[in-house]
Amino acid sequence: MKKEDKSIIIEQLTATVQEYPNFYLADIEALNAEATSALRRECFKKEVKLVVVKNTLFKKALDNQEGDFSPLDVALKGNTAVMFSQVANVPARLIKDFVKASKNKENPKPQLKAAYVQEGFYIGAENLEALVNIKSKNELIGDVIALLQSPAKNVVSALQSSGQTILGVLKTLEEK
Repeated sequence: MKKEDKSIIIEQLTATVQEYPNFYLADIEALNAEATSALRRECFKKEVKLVVVKNTLFKKALDNQEGDFSPLDVALKGNTAVMFSQVANVPARLIKDFVKASKNKENPKPQLKAAYVQEGFYIGAENLEALVNIKSKNELIGDVIALLQSPAKNVVSALQSSGQTILGVLKTLEEK
């Protein structure tokens, strides 16, 4: 590959890393064409950008970023696919669901190598379950709203039920 081509790819990867706040490094080496195509379709449906990269070019793109991405150097070996996402847990759920549906149980792929999620590093496949359980921004907002609504609902229902009780007592007194 020419040096000019490499610099163009590095610039594109740098821009993509800046565009997406979360990315996962995965190993998809053993997937056949049919499984790879299915994985790409799932990524497209879930708005995850899947890119197969050369490790050295991706490392140079990370070097162009602000911050220290050196903890990911351990994972940048062998075949690497990068899954970029706006939502933190979507690629983890996608990997977990894809592995669960996989026919190859002794060597399931894709396999998580590392992830950069919410400005934190997760190295190794053992972190997949933790990444699946990370709540997205919208899920956290929903939880906060539910917590805020809960006391208000209790007060409103108490007022409504006591209002009916008072009304019942007044009607009984009126009839006597």
